[in-house]
Amino acid sequence: MSHGLRRFALALSLACGAGPVLAACPPEGQTRDSLLVLRNAKWAVGDVARREALALGLVDCLADPDPALRDEVGFEALQHWMRANQLSPATVKRIGDQLLRRVMPATVAADGRGVAAPFAALTLAEVARVDRLTSLYSPAERDAFVRAAAAYLAGVRDYRGFDPQDGWRHGVAHGADWLMQLSLNTALDKAQLDRLLDAIATQVLPPGEHSYVYGEGQRLMAPVFYIAKRGLHDSAFWTSWFGRIASAAELPEGHPFTATSLARAHNAREFIWPLYASVQETPDATQRERLLPGLKAAIKALP
Repeated sequence: MSHGLRRFALALSLACGAGPVLAACPPEGQTRDSLLVLRNAKWAVGDVARREALALGLVDCLADPDPALRDEVGFEALQHWMRANQLSPATVKRIGDQLLRRVMPATVAADGRGVAAPFAALTLAEVARVDRLTSLYSPAERDAFVRAAAAYLAGVRDYRGFDPQDGWRHGVAHGADWLMQLSLNTALDKAQLDRLLDAIATQVLPPGEHSYVYGEGQRLMAPVFYIAKRGLHDSAFWTSWFGRIASAAELPEGHPFTATSLARAHNAREFIWPLYASVQETPDATQRERLLPGLKAAIKALP
């Protein structure tokens, strides 16, 4: 096993045991105000070593209870630097390794506030984007990354979205964003894409009475759209896949409505209709031919 894969496997092995100990946020040498000033300066840090150190220091801000530090500082800074190619591959990998620990089941379960894993997933989407554009990971590392992403999304049970005091959690949407970046990566093979599809299917119709109201369906449909664009699944596959969603959302004939059955019907529509609109509008005729028969059949079957 290579050194890189061994390190990657170690990060994933932390699924068992205690979650990581988080350092203080803001990081040493910074204050909340100084970080917000830096945000207003569009994260301009000219000294490379200082920028890399600050990026690593801001990882713990992604789990901070203060939504401004978590979202406007931690996530925005790391997203900006990664998209501007201002962090070294080694630093991006270190960030990814730290965040993978936060989406492991034991770590998620230990986080009563429920903010650390969703923002880890959202930032891991940016790590996935770097990998998509630069081949950051080896094939074996990427496969472990895909498995971690699919397991995280399928395992989300905290469906809180926005709270005026706590800000966003949005675990399903952030997990879907992670999968979307993976779905765009042409290095993924059909088996890996199937793993992503299986994870998405578990959350299109979440268990219980929860109804999506924060755009989760639109976020979940995006990776499906791009997976279909790869052309590795034929029209019959998609007709069957959409049909299973529609069937699972059917209201029980002859039985009274329940909060659960109504939520499932609502959530299916929140997923199918945005996907249908996206496929209708795509200029890719092959994409339309591949998906529209199944989508139209599913729409007719939806309650």
